[in-house]
Amino acid sequence: MMTRGFVSLRQFVKLILYMKKFFIWVLAATMTVSGACVMAGCNDAKADNDGPSGVEKVELIRTDKSWDGVDLPDYLQGRPELVAVKYVFPAGQKLGWHHHPVMNYGILVQGELTIIGQDGKEKVVHEGEAVVEMVNTIHHGENRGSKPVILYMFYLSQKGMELAVQHPEIPMK
Repeated sequence: MMTRGFVSLRQFVKLILYMKKFFIWVLAATMTVSGACVMAGCNDAKADNDGPSGVEKVELIRTDKSWDGVDLPDYLQGRPELVAVKYVFPAGQKLGWHHHPVMNYGILVQGELTIIGQDGKEKVVHEGEAVVEMVNTIHHGENRGSKPVILYMFYLSQKGMELAVQHPEIPMK
């Protein structure tokens, strides 16, 4: 039996692993929050070692387009609200058709996510890649892999705005 206030070794290890993932998430958010970006592939990532000793900075992406090559809209007028969301998609999971009324981008930290536009265009996002979602364009995502997808998304929104608008009237194939 565990005494209140103490944790088991297993709980401690889980906490350390969670903290490591959280640190990676915060680091990724810090590096990418200055701009909404799209990932056409990791080939454009640039290392910059001009920072403090021992700190490596890698710019994952810099762009003004969503993953499908469409120009991002201008920023919303008014007071911003930044939202960070962690998504976990089980293997085989399909999300329904939806669109985002606000710019958003993220980092895929585990698995492989396929994003499909209503026009049939697809983008496969791999572990470690950044992606900028389509804005006001209907699409859906699928985890076609064998392990859960873990995706951290960052939304440039305003108070009271929806992050995604569902389209249940469009049937899934």
